[in-house]
Amino acid sequence: MKKFSFFIMGSLAILFSHSQVHKMPAYPLITHDPYFSIWSFGDTLNTTTTRHWTGTDQSLIGIATVDGKAWRFLGHNEKVFRTILATAETNPYKVKYTTSKPGSGWTNKNFDDSKWQTGIAPFGNFKESKTWWDTGGIWARRTFDPGETGLSRLFLRLRHDDDVEVYINGKLVYSCSNCSLDKYVNYSIADSIQRNIKPGNNILALHCINPHGWSWLDAGLVEEIKEKPDHIFLATQKSVTVKATQTVYQFKCGAVDMELSFTSPLLMSDLHLLSRPISYIDFKVVSNDDKAHDTKIYFSASTALAVNYPNQSIQVQKFATNKLKILKSGTHQQAILKTAGDDVRIDWGYIYAAVPSVKNISQQIGSIEGLLKKTGNVNSLTSASSSTPLSLATIFSVGKVQRIPEKYFMMLGYDDIFSIQYFKENLRPWWKQSSTGSFEDELETAASDHDKIITMCEEFNDKMFADALHAGGEKYAQLCVAAYRQSIAAHKLVKSEKGDLLFLSKENFSNGSINTVDVTYPSAPLFLIYNPDLLKGMLNGIFHFCENTKWTKPFAAHDLGTYPLANGQTYPADMPVEECGNMLILTAAIAKADGNSNYAKKHWNILSKWANYLAENGLDPVNQLCTDDFAGHLARNANLSVKAIVALAGYAKLAKDLGDSNSTKYDQLSKQMVKKWMQLADAGDHYSLTFANSSSWSQKYNLVWDKLLGLELFPAEVYEKEVKYYRTQQNKFGLPLDNRQTYTKSDWIIWTATLSNRQEDFEFLTDPLFKYLQETPTRVPLSDWHQTTDGSQVGFQARSVVGGYFIKLLEQKWMK
Repeated sequence: MKKFSFFIMGSLAILFSHSQVHKMPAYPLITHDPYFSIWSFGDTLNTTTTRHWTGTDQSLIGIATVDGKAWRFLGHNEKVFRTILATAETNPYKVKYTTSKPGSGWTNKNFDDSKWQTGIAPFGNFKESKTWWDTGGIWARRTFDPGETGLSRLFLRLRHDDDVEVYINGKLVYSCSNCSLDKYVNYSIADSIQRNIKPGNNILALHCINPHGWSWLDAGLVEEIKEKPDHIFLATQKSVTVKATQTVYQFKCGAVDMELSFTSPLLMSDLHLLSRPISYIDFKVVSNDDKAHDTKIYFSASTALAVNYPNQSIQVQKFATNKLKILKSGTHQQAILKTAGDDVRIDWGYIYAAVPSVKNISQQIGSIEGLLKKTGNVNSLTSASSSTPLSLATIFSVGKVQRIPEKYFMMLGYDDIFSIQYFKENLRPWWKQSSTGSFEDELETAASDHDKIITMCEEFNDKMFADALHAGGEKYAQLCVAAYRQSIAAHKLVKSEKGDLLFLSKENFSNGSINTVDVTYPSAPLFLIYNPDLLKGMLNGIFHFCENTKWTKPFAAHDLGTYPLANGQTYPADMPVEECGNMLILTAAIAKADGNSNYAKKHWNILSKWANYLAENGLDPVNQLCTDDFAGHLARNANLSVKAIVALAGYAKLAKDLGDSNSTKYDQLSKQMVKKWMQLADAGDHYSLTFANSSSWSQKYNLVWDKLLGLELFPAEVYEKEVKYYRTQQNKFGLPLDNRQTYTKSDWIIWTATLSNRQEDFEFLTDPLFKYLQETPTRVPLSDWHQTTDGSQVGFQARSVVGGYFIKLLEQKWMK
């Protein structure tokens, strides 16, 4: 009977594989790692500029000409700015400033600032600051000469922390209160203010405050460059389908139909392929009216893919190998591994656009718009430099398209040269460890293997969807599809100097930490299913740091630094019970996945130290952070206590496997703790958020590992009582995290739903997440932190933790 049901589910999966996910908050196009990650933030591919997951423009543009008429099917022109007054992003500058409140008129041109100090911007208390400023307020005046008249639309380019007010020639341009922004943003300048900017002496005046924490102040002026628009029509998007490794669009470009596919071959069974940052873009065009139509396809990738800030100076090359035509771009400066942080992009290494070396495919450096004005002659320029973005343009001269589809493909790749700094050693990406060739060689191999890899990806798409469908139903399967590429692409795969596999996450739009333990914890189910070695790669660095450095605390570290610098914890607070519990549980999970405890044996001393810490401090935790740190500190956290108990039982199981005499001690202790926990957390018809607080409640998602590891610690009544109570607390877009707020974490909801053995309960708790996927008003790569009342994003996006969605599928694999 089981075999028959698997056959039926497999057959259904084949049907569903053609219509897996049609609606997402944002659509993955190129997804490899935290730096090489391009998305479409709208439902229609040709009405918005494609962006890096952070939201910064990284423009891809596609236009098809059919019988001379142009149809845009991909992207939208990115705004291009020319620097009028540089910020310190590219050119630190001198400025007059004071930290004492000045007299009236300090914003005017004729104000006497001769007694003010002279400093170099940016101001702040970051290590990148040129002039240190960490308390009170700061007032700054910068003289500038625009050098010409007739400027087009001007923008203030500003980064500030905290409240700020900015003036030009005494007139307020921008201000905000109770605010800070840790990235540069362009703000429109009113026409009335711009008209008063004349050749000669002008004043940019700024006031910023720093009541506490971080500080930063830097500002400049940019001019928007507008090209005269060509008469380009919008292609009709007929559909979009997202699969595990692919996003596929269907368009009508007049009399020609086009299928456009983006494939990032993130197949975890092949680490070389997984780590090689090369994506395929496939085009298939066919006549839709039984007539022949002269067709060309124009594709452009902006050099903005290789910069952090749009006005960084770049260089471009055009060249060929034996098999490929290639465009390559990167910054002049090549500041390898010099920039760390959250809302940043890579500005070292090189972006590549490569196509097979055939006669009817050509490339040029420039803009597609400019090319469309030509008669078809390709620009012969082989190199260029610019301080504004250029286009890496590829032209497919398809010719007469009829009823037989014409197929073409190209590749986008990114060679970051060095990926991670790991305890002061700069590490190359994994693919370079297993290859003696250049990136151009990898591109040639990828081109040769195109058909084979596309087939492998399609087979994996179908298999993954079928398995998820069988585990949790159609809506659950679609949630897994939405999470797959995002979770993997929030990591970077490298190898340490000692040969250890390192699969290091970036805590995207959280705080930018690298290899955060409580980000690894929710991400783990995906990797336990498809390659447990990758989960080891997520733990190896933490073990190394806690075993071989000056880390002397009795509990596990929180992180290894700020991405991409993994030199030791930079997060200012510890999570003692949280991180000890995470490391013990995940090590036990690896043992179950491997079928042995060899990995635990390598780290037994430190695991025993952490088990001892939990034995003493885990049952009734003091006021401390847990992974839900956005909700604040919490004492006597019942769910955190569950984690400690399960972790100790997992340790006991490992000890038994390894013949350690502590096995019985910790097994008995964990069972005793369960009894105490049930008393302390008892709130009648449910268990409380904090001990001895019967009016509170929370999701007990940590219980899921008791079930998955087969520990049999907590009696069935605990599971049943909790799930029954959760059903009474459900909101439109999901189950709140606890009674304090209406927001939730979507990964925890799926863990919580997996506590039940009834499919009805699982679907009741997870169906609202599918509704969130389809209806959230916030258009960003999947956020795991949203409001259950209206589906809006609270924070976070593009994080690896959505790998936790696969926990139901992991349950099926381990418990079938």
